Amino acid sequence: MKNSTTQATLNMWKQALGELVRRQGPDLSSRQMAILLIVYLEEPPHTVRGLAARLKISKPAVTRALDTMGKLDLLRRKPDEKDLRSVNIVRTVKGSVYLSEIADVIEKAAWENLG
Repeated sequence: MKNSTTQATLNMWKQALGELVRRQGPDLSSRQMAILLIVYLEEPPHTVRGLAARLKISKPAVTRALDTMGKLDLLRRKPDEKDLRSVNIVRTVKGSVYLSEIADVIEKAAWENLG
């Protein structure tokens, strides 16, 4: 380990992940979580092409992740009203609640490990 801060950060992440896998509800992959965070934390619009470019992964990989998260109602596809050939990825209430709960878990772990 580099230093005590690195170890504390990894312990915080371990604690947060442990709590998240014990919880009822979706257990998202790192790819799915990265997509979810981009859609919720960065300015729209979001498209499959844009998400793939942003994460430097293939469009089919993004599509598979979106299929799963769509079934969980964490994100939704919506036709672009300005360009009907394009589909935007949009937020849902359930996705907002899910991320808020995750933020609470991470914040609690941070307080317990860093401070």
